[in-house]
Amino acid sequence: MSYLLKSNKSWISQEKAGTPDEQQDKIKEVRELLGSLTTEMPAFLSDGTIRRFLRARNWSTEQATKALKETVKWRRQYRPDKICWEDIPGREHEARRAYIADYLDKNGRMVFISKPPIKSKSSAKDQIKQLVYNLEILAMHSENEQDECAVWLTDFQGWVLTNTPLPLFRESTNILQNHYPGLMAVAILSNPPRIFESFWKIVRHFIEREMKEKVKFVYTNNPESHKIVADMFDLDKLESAFGGRNTVAFDMDKYAERMKQSDQMRGASVHANGYSCST
Repeated sequence: MSYLLKSNKSWISQEKAGTPDEQQDKIKEVRELLGSLTTEMPAFLSDGTIRRFLRARNWSTEQATKALKETVKWRRQYRPDKICWEDIPGREHEARRAYIADYLDKNGRMVFISKPPIKSKSSAKDQIKQLVYNLEILAMHSENEQDECAVWLTDFQGWVLTNTPLPLFRESTNILQNHYPGLMAVAILSNPPRIFESFWKIVRHFIEREMKEKVKFVYTNNPESHKIVADMFDLDKLESAFGGRNTVAFDMDKYAERMKQSDQMRGASVHANGYSCST
């Protein structure tokens, strides 16, 4: 399996994006096409969000508007903006499986880490809830970004087929591609075992071409893979599981405090009466 899939279409995307003024004109056009929806969800339908959807849809105002309308319907029902840290079932365990790192990559992008070999103790529904919670935080930090602002690192060391049920993968991919497009700049699959090749041949059909082009397979014992990682990250901060030199144990108390601060910034927090924000 190749450890690196390169995209050669970035120049095409930049060409379609046009000048900053032309981009702003497209954002304005999408706003007009959305009509009253912009007043229904003003916080979500910001210029930053519209820009992300335009970028993910090759700057087609028609396609971006259609995608945004579908996401508005989904957000009405799911209310992702109301999910907070206290809403995540089994959060002390589940956060060790999927969390937002406390450092950025060398391009200033946020880093989302997942470790599927750690067995989840939550239902598929609750795992999706945690994913959406994390994506909301990443999206909040993408508001003023002109490009994709996040890197997804997945540690596959010790992975077996039962770690990633196909229905869960399909739903996760659907949510990421349809409701949080233009967010992930690159997805690094670290040390996938040989059995993963069979799984990849199946699930790659559920992944959009643009997303597949962002996928990189890396192996910590491969010199060229190590160079790719070293070019992207400060190895003193990067976890040793990905070829970095950071061996500090995950601090749940510090992470919980960080997430609570993010909840306050998003306007999602625990009510004074003690009930969580999504109740």
